[in-house]
Amino acid sequence: MRHRYSILFFPLHVFVDFLSLNTAFVGAYWLKFGIIDPVFEPPYATLLWVFNLIWLAEILLFKPYIFPRQLFKADHLIKKMLLLMAVHIALISLYWVAIKGYYYSREHLFITYVLFAGLGAAFRLGALIFLREYRARGYNNRKYVVVGYGKLATTIRGFYDAHPEMGFHFYGYFDQPTAENSDLLQGDYDKLTAYIQANRIDCVYCCMPYIDNSRLKTIVDDAELVDYQVKLLVDFRGFLAKGASVEYHDFLPVLNLSSQMLADFRVNTLKRAFDIAFSFAVLTIGSPFFMLMAIITWITSRGPVLYAQERIGRDGKPFTIYKFRSMYVNAETSGPVLSAGEQDSRITPWGRFMRQTRLDELPQFYNVLKGDMSVVGPRPERQFFIDQIVEVAPEYRTLLKVKPGITSIGQIKFGYAANIEEMVQRLRYDLLYPERRSFLFDMWIIAQTVRVMMQGRGK
Repeated sequence: MRHRYSILFFPLHVFVDFLSLNTAFVGAYWLKFGIIDPVFEPPYATLLWVFNLIWLAEILLFKPYIFPRQLFKADHLIKKMLLLMAVHIALISLYWVAIKGYYYSREHLFITYVLFAGLGAAFRLGALIFLREYRARGYNNRKYVVVGYGKLATTIRGFYDAHPEMGFHFYGYFDQPTAENSDLLQGDYDKLTAYIQANRIDCVYCCMPYIDNSRLKTIVDDAELVDYQVKLLVDFRGFLAKGASVEYHDFLPVLNLSSQMLADFRVNTLKRAFDIAFSFAVLTIGSPFFMLMAIITWITSRGPVLYAQERIGRDGKPFTIYKFRSMYVNAETSGPVLSAGEQDSRITPWGRFMRQTRLDELPQFYNVLKGDMSVVGPRPERQFFIDQIVEVAPEYRTLLKVKPGITSIGQIKFGYAANIEEMVQRLRYDLLYPERRSFLFDMWIIAQTVRVMMQGRGK
């Protein structure tokens, strides 16, 4: 039988977790009360049974000990354990309230979970270290071959060569011989099945760009007879980075290459609700402050209080953005020019202060309320500058898939840009946003923006 010891991992994992749970429960009782015997009598004996039954139910429901070798990593194992513990704590809390078990010591429960987390993490880390060493010595390994030679085939081999702790040993490439690859192949397709049987190969990686469907079907059909796994390698990396998703038409998987991920309904709905509530609150509560800002702007530099300018929003749609005027009137009579920063003579003294504290951006909450902008998002630019940016950094088009914002990572980390080169540098920060955006991430960016405003570090 292949890998006869691997089947023991699951029951061992279950046993150790139950042992850790019960040891933590009893140990916490001893630490709290200094004795052990009462823990095996009601009411704590009943609670101990509930502890074990809930953990058993979680194992049956979530199947937490079934994962591929690629996910057998410390962070993944501990995160999964903590997630199970969180569910366990929630269910125990419901049980406690339902039976009105206020006679149970909360300190005992707290110590139990601390001990359980420590024991569980120690076991997982110990098992991980043991398996890595065990596999490094040549045990508990998997043998694999790659069918279809090309860049993708060498990539998967390079991955396993770089991660010997996973225990995958390479046994050769198989493909139709050509002048370029004949010296690199273990054999052609006709020799594959015999080679798998002779060398007891565990896994066959099939590279879809280099193998046709008829040969793939033969490999899959033979897998049941010869007892090996078949895994398909398809290079979606370039597409997935742009937000591709998989749809299922009955049993047929379809790769959607449009950036629908960026228009995720749940994220956008929550984000828009927050934008409306936050903007309405700022405009309502801050109206006296806005009036004061307008008066100071008018007194320090005669001319319009607000500055309106066309910017490009989501999907390339133009809109009018509003700011408190920070430059002298007619500062751009010669055409679109970026600010030269603190040395720009077009900026008024009061305007310089507003830029340092980001106060000139406050009227844009009206743009947010209208739906042209969001509170958090990449800064919108003029078409004149977008055309120049795209020539240097075509990836800027990615930012046009999300709604622009009042503040962004680029605004926090870099600030205002004085030329195209600096705009591209700021772009590197803003490109992080579409992939990482979430409600909590938006809250972090807003908090950092407030800090910059309070410290007057905007440039």
